[in-house]
Amino acid sequence: MKLDKELLVSLPKVLLHEHLDGVLRPQSVTDLARDVKYTGLPTNDPDALSQWFFRGANQGSLAKYLEGFAHTIAVMQTEEALQRVAYEQAEDLSRDGVVYFETRFAPVFHTQKGLTHQQIVSAVLKGLERGRKDFGIASGLIICAMRNMNTSLEMAELAVDFRARGVVGFDLAGEEGGYPAKKHVDAFHYIQRENFNITIHAGEGYGKESIWQAIQYCGAHRIGHGTRLIDDIAVVDGKAVKLGDLAQYVLDKRIPLEICLLSNVHTGATPTLAEHPFKILYQEKFRVTLNTDNRLMSRTSMSQEFEAAAETFGLSLDDFERITINAMKSSFLPYKERIHFIYSAIKPGYARIANRSGQMSV
Repeated sequence: MKLDKELLVSLPKVLLHEHLDGVLRPQSVTDLARDVKYTGLPTNDPDALSQWFFRGANQGSLAKYLEGFAHTIAVMQTEEALQRVAYEQAEDLSRDGVVYFETRFAPVFHTQKGLTHQQIVSAVLKGLERGRKDFGIASGLIICAMRNMNTSLEMAELAVDFRARGVVGFDLAGEEGGYPAKKHVDAFHYIQRENFNITIHAGEGYGKESIWQAIQYCGAHRIGHGTRLIDDIAVVDGKAVKLGDLAQYVLDKRIPLEICLLSNVHTGATPTLAEHPFKILYQEKFRVTLNTDNRLMSRTSMSQEFEAAAETFGLSLDDFERITINAMKSSFLPYKERIHFIYSAIKPGYARIANRSGQMSV
């Protein structure tokens, strides 16, 4: 069955790994820059700006990829801006068939104009709540600490403080090389003692040791990217022949991997889509999910990620249903809500589309 763009957009989707400061509409970047009198943009033309972000990000270097964030963060320094970006994120994702998403950001980057961390988180949650009311799309917020800063315990406490208001978990992001996750172990022990949720960026810019630390030192419930887990798998002729202890553990414990296909190519985490470890990981029944990472920088959407997976790895409608259910099972929502989404939105949505497609092909 041909999975055309319209069909891919109509599929119910669950998104677990997307950065708030990586999803702004180009028009919004220029509007907000004007509002806060930020003059650092390379151009004020939204189309040219979109090109600039994509060109900068698509150079096979994580450092280059991250350069664009200086501009998005610069225009996200007021409560109004933060609320707008979160609201527009909800609107854009709902148009792309997403039924539930988790968005993440680092509050420490949004204090340049004097906002407190509490004001920053509250503004984002307000935007997400408005998005829920207007577009019927559910969401959760993840608070990021940064590997190269010593504020992780403070960020962990902030995440827990807001858990009743829409924060669903805690993350560690930033440069992996030279900034090991275990240096932030106090923050993760605090989160564990509070019975809260942990996802950690690991195995994107650094090897499998980074994934091992995230899980065994810091208690990660999910891994952001996890591309380098392939280093612990012996592959012959495109097939896994032996799993190392770490890969076996991740598989056995059903630790979800938040895979971001196009972003991984853009940052150089994988040389090409065809060489992405996703294929092996999916074949071996790892709990893989598909995500966007940064829609602005990678000029992508969930539908485009699905399209890339369908074209590169030959995924079918059944595969996407399985991956979407995996993502919902792996979300940081309470168990009853996860089950509700699976049986009220995902399964019926795929059944409807399968029936329609079956009738069309008769």
